[in-house]
Amino acid sequence: MAIDPSNILLTGRVAVITGGGEGIGRGIAEAMATFGASIAIWERNPETCESTAESIGALGIVADVRDSEQVDAALQRTVDELGEVSILVNNAGGVFSSPLLDTTENGWDALYKSNLRHVLLCTQRVARRLVDTGRPGSVVNLTSIEGVRAAPGYAAYAAAKAGVINYTKTAALELAPHNIRVNALASDRTVTRACSGCHPMDYSPTPAT
Repeated sequence: MAIDPSNILLTGRVAVITGGGEGIGRGIAEAMATFGASIAIWERNPETCESTAESIGALGIVADVRDSEQVDAALQRTVDELGEVSILVNNAGGVFSSPLLDTTENGWDALYKSNLRHVLLCTQRVARRLVDTGRPGSVVNLTSIEGVRAAPGYAAYAAAKAGVINYTKTAALELAPHNIRVNALASDRTVTRACSGCHPMDYSPTPAT
């Protein structure tokens, strides 16, 4: 049964969705806007960032959440224009095939940065402000079913997603005393309007020699 927005409203709440320009992230942004939240999309693709933000009346900020300085700048702009953030959805991610015997150090680092590093950066920055202001909040981390099962050909990606799951559990315990909830969603294949929910990565792995 569909949820009636009138029964669960997010009016007055500011929500950040990373990678919210397309796929799963766009669906989440659209849904939260329907429930009344003020939305900030942090997206590294300028075209999808602008088009999605315009279509749902959100604040679109072009930012690469793998970079701490860009995260800091995006958060400050969000606070300045919309107010303090109380909902964070860490949705950004990327994947490419990387068989275990062929995975290079650069390939491993690329998958770690796209799927795990930004979860720390964004959660930490938003949570610090919530703790400093004494406000409750909610963090939702998008991970994958591959984080809890064998994923031949995708070992590095699966390891990063497993890291998201453990990070979520630990962060939930550390932030609970501050009234900040931390949860994770581990989907399998997901049908979306434009793609499977993962951003295509600008990295082509070179087989080990």
